[in-house]
Amino acid sequence: MPAIQTDLATEQATFNAEVESIEAAWKCPRQAHLVRPYSARTIAGLRNSIPQTYASSTMADKLWAQLNEHRKDGTCELTYGATDPIQVSQMAKHQQTVYVSGSLCGVSEVSTPGRDAADYPWDTVPKAVDKIFRSQMWHDQRQRHELENWDYLAPIIADADMGFGGLTSIVKMTKAFVEAGVAMIHMDDLAIGMKRFSMGMGRTAVPTSEYVSRLTAVRMQFDIMGATTMLMCRCDTATYHPYILGATKDVPSLASAISISTTTPEYQSIRKTWKESAGLMTFDEAVKALAAEEQYKTYSSKLSEQEVTPMTERRKIAKQILGQDVLWDWELPRSTKGQYMWKPTIQTVIERASAVAQLGDVTWARIDAPTWPDLVTFHEATNAKFPNRLFGFGYVGGYDFSKAGFSEEQIKNLHKDLAKLGVVWQVQPVWVTMALSDVTDKFGKMWQEEGMGMWVRDCQRTGWMKGVDGAHKMGWSGGYLADGFAEAVSGRDMVL
Repeated sequence: MPAIQTDLATEQATFNAEVESIEAAWKCPRQAHLVRPYSARTIAGLRNSIPQTYASSTMADKLWAQLNEHRKDGTCELTYGATDPIQVSQMAKHQQTVYVSGSLCGVSEVSTPGRDAADYPWDTVPKAVDKIFRSQMWHDQRQRHELENWDYLAPIIADADMGFGGLTSIVKMTKAFVEAGVAMIHMDDLAIGMKRFSMGMGRTAVPTSEYVSRLTAVRMQFDIMGATTMLMCRCDTATYHPYILGATKDVPSLASAISISTTTPEYQSIRKTWKESAGLMTFDEAVKALAAEEQYKTYSSKLSEQEVTPMTERRKIAKQILGQDVLWDWELPRSTKGQYMWKPTIQTVIERASAVAQLGDVTWARIDAPTWPDLVTFHEATNAKFPNRLFGFGYVGGYDFSKAGFSEEQIKNLHKDLAKLGVVWQVQPVWVTMALSDVTDKFGKMWQEEGMGMWVRDCQRTGWMKGVDGAHKMGWSGGYLADGFAEAVSGRDMVL
């Protein structure tokens, strides 16, 4: 293999030009909100010598414009999860974007389906994105030939879960997403391999430093590829010391109360009983329970002198003020797998979201219950720090809005009220699993009972095979595109 024939001066000049180009791109309005911990020189040194462009950037710029338009108008995009190109072809009539859910992919795109535990191969969702984007391109090509009026190229937002491994795994997954044509990915702050998704318990959040590293790896890979692909930071909570719970009673550890053979119902019961006996509190709550009002004010004022006061320092401050050690043990509530128990509050989500906001383009707060005051507090507080911030929100299937105090009118207008807070992208991730099950069940029953009578009545004459205007459902006339290929090969011009 011959050596590259170049002189050092030329190579250096080319490299310097690349650095200047990267720095200029980072200063443009499209990326001015981002703050990177690395330099343009570092990125230039990590790039290939052959520059490439990606459809992902085109779709991301389109999405950026859509979401900012919603932000300006106080409106929002309402979409839902999909993994099948046929579903996506119909979404073009109503949705501006398509969401590819990891949970859905874990059901429909793998050989062994499972729950939303992110236990599928790391390239599962990128492959689903690639399949959908290719179908969108086909529909777009078809409609240019057939002169339809639907925008099939709806930007795809995809679930990157927690990154599926170390930083190099995140880099590889990010690259696959960009090459597949995704417009934006979102990444969680949960611990890899410990996801037991449910309402309330079942999630283990990583330290802020680890989450920052994940998002930095994504942003770095976007920059290496020269892609403007968007990143949404999905925060469950923070794990700063002030929010970790400790036992204030002299009790055995939670781990010792639970045996390996304990079944799930027994585990929940034992855990609940133990929590009631342990007097669980944050350290600050434990101090407040012992202190007089003035003592606690003094304690709080000393903490405010530091951004995050380490637990050892908190103990020293409390002892100086109270004259005694505070009985508080954060080791006793730890699970059999070693996780600390923490107190989720809206403030924890605000702190986590603020810590990573400038690495991403959109913020999504995942909360256990749709409490309206908390939703307002989070979005207003985050927007105060980062004006005109774009927000996303997911409607978890288990949300009980009535129990959370919403009236029927409030539920009806929730998406509009959230939009006024800057929540420009709102998604129902897994509706399609219920919808497909329902439609398939109904059709199967009717077909078995009525045969062709039902088919002609409900499919051919009205309903499923034809739209409201009598035309075929979108996507059924792809043969005309093949005719266009044949005419072009034969030298005949397309007649418009």
